[in-house]
Amino acid sequence: MSDQLPKYTVLRARERIEPDARWEKQAWDRVPSLTLSHWMGELPAHRPDTYAKLLYDETFLYVIFRVEDTYVRCAVTDYQGPVCTDSCAEFFFTPGTNLEDGYFNLETNCGGTILFMHQLARDMHCFAMAAELGRALAVAHSMPRLVDPEIAKPTTWCVEYRIPYAALAPYAPVTRPAPGVLWRANFYKCGDSTSHPHWLTWAKVDWPKPDFHRKEFFGELWFGE
Repeated sequence: MSDQLPKYTVLRARERIEPDARWEKQAWDRVPSLTLSHWMGELPAHRPDTYAKLLYDETFLYVIFRVEDTYVRCAVTDYQGPVCTDSCAEFFFTPGTNLEDGYFNLETNCGGTILFMHQLARDMHCFAMAAELGRALAVAHSMPRLVDPEIAKPTTWCVEYRIPYAALAPYAPVTRPAPGVLWRANFYKCGDSTSHPHWLTWAKVDWPKPDFHRKEFFGELWFGE
């Protein structure tokens, strides 16, 4: 893999985590965070500070986002709805090293509504994850399910969930996390229909216009002890 790709080490969880959208809880205390420091398109007037942490065990990958935001909107409440139009945090990942196997895009607005898909590339062989698999994520969120009109003041919000590997296996090959295992991934923050739209990324996406579906720019998730 290229030395230019960002790398994040996913530590093993000490115990099973129940998602509750609390960034400060003990389970996450020792876990380093990654930061979304790049953007797509023109430099946005609003760049909310966005962080994520991950842990894993034999059954789940655990993910939590923290967003220090200002213009917060959440109008989509239907599963598989266009949550990217809201204040939204997104995790795109290939559960292994072969990008030709495609990727999962898991998009979550600040109210906990999700879009969960697998596809080979943008709009190619797309499969929507069934609703029961969406429920298996046990998504927790710190904001109300509906935030409309927009909140135009400093607001920090979190979303947290756990991804069961068993839910992924019917859609794509899955390399089970263990020390030394590598997955490819990127993390995003957007708000397409907020008053201050922006497209932030963890791994830099060198593309002329905002497009999160560029798997060739995915960074590296290394699983540790």
